[in-house]
Amino acid sequence: MADISAKKTFVSNSTASSRMFKRNWMEALSKVHFSVPLVLYLPVISWCLWNAPAAWASVGLVVSGLFAWTFVEYVLHRFVFHWMPPGKIGARVHFIFHGVHHDYPNDRLRLVMPPSVSVPLALIFFFAYKALLGVPTVYPFFAGFVGGYLFYDTMHYAMHHLNWKNAWFQRIKQHHMLHHYQHDDKGFGVSNPLWDYVFNTTFTTKKK
Repeated sequence: MADISAKKTFVSNSTASSRMFKRNWMEALSKVHFSVPLVLYLPVISWCLWNAPAAWASVGLVVSGLFAWTFVEYVLHRFVFHWMPPGKIGARVHFIFHGVHHDYPNDRLRLVMPPSVSVPLALIFFFAYKALLGVPTVYPFFAGFVGGYLFYDTMHYAMHHLNWKNAWFQRIKQHHMLHHYQHDDKGFGVSNPLWDYVFNTTFTTKKK
């Protein structure tokens, strides 16, 4: 693959939120405070666990849902967020999907997925898993899946705006920063690098 670190790209490290849309209502739907997903989805997780089968029977399903999220996170980031359709319209679509985050990586209002995107996706995934797993099996599985999503969103915000001294956090943050500032064709796992190792998209450059 080409060394994209040699390409000239626009990057602003301002924490201010850049404008994406001319229409105010569209602009408002594209921004969200990092706490909003927690407010929205912690009750969803609680509801799913309340409707789950017996506790011990559900533990494996919760873990399976969490594991499923890690794969979905990787696939979405690699093949959807970094998808570049041809032409000017394609460039605009890419910018709206994810390019804005690479141009303005510290924009505080665009570091977690807005409800205008996450809610439809959550419904699609829930009903897909419901059709696949049935009731009540889907409930603990989806609780783990949504828990994985919340961990991903929260950690993504922390990587850009917090500087914990924990060694694990420092390593996972470094992995994400290499994706942003050196090779955006690698390092698609945000909450963890597992699938980057599986699909050989981890970094081979010497880490500093």
